[in-house]
Amino acid sequence: MSPAHVGGDVEGLFALVIAIAVYVLVAIVRKRLKLQASLHTILQFLSLALFEKQPLDQLLAKTPDTTDSSIMINQLNLFPLISGH
Repeated sequence: MSPAHVGGDVEGLFALVIAIAVYVLVAIVRKRLKLQASLHTILQFLSLALFEKQPLDQLLAKTPDTTDSSIMINQLNLFPLISGH
């Protein structure tokens, strides 16, 4: 079945396949290295450190923990009456 039958173009389909492959590979690396950071955080960090010449495990050990309460304190509360804060 060609992409034309699915209703998309070849470039869009190719980009989707690449995005899914990258997501799965990062999920595997996250599990093997037992990282606590979210997949989103790891993907953002890797996009910034793409050309670093350090081993991947050392680079990813530097990713910030997104569950840190100090980060949450700096977040703007858009709905203070609903959340009770």
